[in-house]
Amino acid sequence: MSIYEQSIFLIPVYNEEANLIPLLEELRGVAPSAAVCFINDCSLDNTEKVLKTLDCDFISLPCNLGVGGAMQAGFRYAYAKGYRYAIRIDGDGQHPPGESRKLVERMSVGDVDMVVGSRFLGDRSYTSTWYRQVGIFGLAAMLSAACRQKITDPTSGFQIVNRAVMGYFGHQYPVDYPEPEALALLSRQGYRYCEVGTRFRARQKGTSSIRHWGTIYYLFKVSIALFVDRCRAIDPRYDRRNAENWI
Repeated sequence: MSIYEQSIFLIPVYNEEANLIPLLEELRGVAPSAAVCFINDCSLDNTEKVLKTLDCDFISLPCNLGVGGAMQAGFRYAYAKGYRYAIRIDGDGQHPPGESRKLVERMSVGDVDMVVGSRFLGDRSYTSTWYRQVGIFGLAAMLSAACRQKITDPTSGFQIVNRAVMGYFGHQYPVDYPEPEALALLSRQGYRYCEVGTRFRARQKGTSSIRHWGTIYYLFKVSIALFVDRCRAIDPRYDRRNAENWI
């Protein structure tokens, strides 16, 4: 049985009505055997109405939780349904579904619990604005030092996780913009992850929720969160060494 057959795509969406149908069609063409679940984070447009017309699962949250809360709901859903792997892609179309093959191939080696797609390894066919890149590189340096592992793209939401990480994230997952803090948490709990180079592309439709000053605020906020995280005790219940007792 292939990894795709044991996987579910988790796609957080907020006001992405124009992207849903083309994204699902692209996913079906790449991985027809994989399940798909959209997590609608209380969108204000017609996202939920469009989701009701699609042949896939979806969760509609009763209030806006942000991407962290939406993904935690998705991880809990995937874990409860018994999937062995969860592949996260964003609903804005920036993560080409075909590139998920690179994540799946690396996960199939079996020596890591999570694989992250990095836009800064290999073919850099798409890069964001200069001020976002400055923020990303700053966070990458900070996380690389904290985790004692080179990290090139700490804000990437293009990921595949195994069941152990799925279960852990279902219990504990950062809020707001969770990707950098999640890497730090996994490192402290003993989980293993790596990056592979993947292509990203520009948002297909709609506009991003993070603007120029938002990037600066984001960098500041994540820096504080990472500092606080280093002060917290490790939770032995969800340490990777104990995963076989609860997954």
